[in-house]
Amino acid sequence: MAECNIAELTARGVIKVSGGDAKKFLQDIVTNDVNRAVDGKAVHAAILTPQGKILFDFFLLDRGTHFFLECAGDTVSDLIKRLTFYKLRAAVDFEDLSGTHKIWVAWNDAPDAPDNVIAYADPRLEMLGVRIIAPASLDVAVPCKVVSEDGFHRHRIALGVPEADKDYTLGDTFPHEADYDQLAGVDFDKGCYVGQEVVSRMEHRGTARKRIVPVRGNAPLTAGAKITAGDAAIGALGSVAGDMGLATVRLDRAAKAIEEGRTLMAGDAEIELTQPVWADFNVPMKGAAK
Repeated sequence: MAECNIAELTARGVIKVSGGDAKKFLQDIVTNDVNRAVDGKAVHAAILTPQGKILFDFFLLDRGTHFFLECAGDTVSDLIKRLTFYKLRAAVDFEDLSGTHKIWVAWNDAPDAPDNVIAYADPRLEMLGVRIIAPASLDVAVPCKVVSEDGFHRHRIALGVPEADKDYTLGDTFPHEADYDQLAGVDFDKGCYVGQEVVSRMEHRGTARKRIVPVRGNAPLTAGAKITAGDAAIGALGSVAGDMGLATVRLDRAAKAIEEGRTLMAGDAEIELTQPVWADFNVPMKGAAK
């Protein structure tokens, strides 16, 4: 059995959303169904631009009297501004708790979390582990090996799960391109929200030609490197961990290049695309059955 690991995610923050209209307010603007956040479960969701691109992403937890949004720490202020913009006359309030709370993640046979913390399974993929929101003053003592934040990202990259502003740009990426449809980030039956029509159209027409997929190189990879097939640029690397990485790739162009026998490169490294275990779309790979 793999050793349990735990890492503090220092780049994450927490927003408290409270008030009598909090649930309806959130339900009307996020991509996922708030009603799924029950029995200690969280949902992964986003707020989109009217054009259907991801503006903010977060994990949403229903705490009964209020909600928590766990999000990137450097987006907290702007996210509160956006929520306030949509507030109008709704009875809802927002509070930044990032200074009083820390975020941890434990994976590989993670034990039960200690008392006085909020623990929930990562709703995108069970293998990502259990996320923990704890008071900053509390020592999250669990029988796990403490590893660096980079250690968690290596685990995430190995599983092929993208993260905002490491693997895709907020404000310039459609949910399908960031695999939200595959990793429980969108509910296609919940009804209207900002940008919903564009997302629904991409789902029903199957027009997502660009995807974030795992890649493996024959040498250490460099974040941000262009992915090429001959003289043609077909994508770019996002986050990397040694010879592993996640890349935004035009799958149709990659498939054509592989069929024509052209080598895919990321900078000076030769790469191959790999198929995530969770994906129901096909990633073009050398030697794959047609």
